[in-house]
Amino acid sequence: MFCVGLTGGIASGKSAVADRFAERGIAVVDADVAAREVVAPGQPALAEIAAVFGDGVLQADGTLDRAALRRHVFGDDAARRRLEAILHPRIRVRMHEQARRAGGPYVIVAIPLLAEGGGRLAYPWLDRILVVDVPREVQLARLVRRDGIELPLAERMLAAQADRASRLAIADDVIVNEGALALLDAEVDALDRRYRALAGG
Repeated sequence: MFCVGLTGGIASGKSAVADRFAERGIAVVDADVAAREVVAPGQPALAEIAAVFGDGVLQADGTLDRAALRRHVFGDDAARRRLEAILHPRIRVRMHEQARRAGGPYVIVAIPLLAEGGGRLAYPWLDRILVVDVPREVQLARLVRRDGIELPLAERMLAAQADRASRLAIADDVIVNEGALALLDAEVDALDRRYRALAGG
């Protein structure tokens, strides 16, 4: 299966782009969905997280308490790396399996933290990488408006991610999404034609 990794910074419009590919009949494998699946009750990752971080990260029904886990790793780089070492390999395997099983001419694999998570080295099975790019000031304004947060928090959230240059360095294709969402349709149409041609070749 021809796989296109889709990534971009927070509030860049990744979901809007993924939705437009889905509207064109393209399967979308989502890292966020895979991340929830690997910590479902009964999954080895959930037991390992509880063993490493304590039962305080579990709710009474045995499911993961995401807020408690976030508090546990927020601001603690060593704890965050331990969590990522548990989750990321499993998420990558699950996404690869889902991508291989997907039908259609090609598959979009939506990975918000692709640049942060090792890029092509971590995902050698991606045939192309599509980055949704947006100027930092637009990103900040969208994040403040979308999440109803103050600017200093939005700036900290951006600072925790890879910078634009790092994302663009791994890109084969770029959508600059600084205008109206309606403008995305033409760009997605052009990329859809390109990916169908590449997958058919």
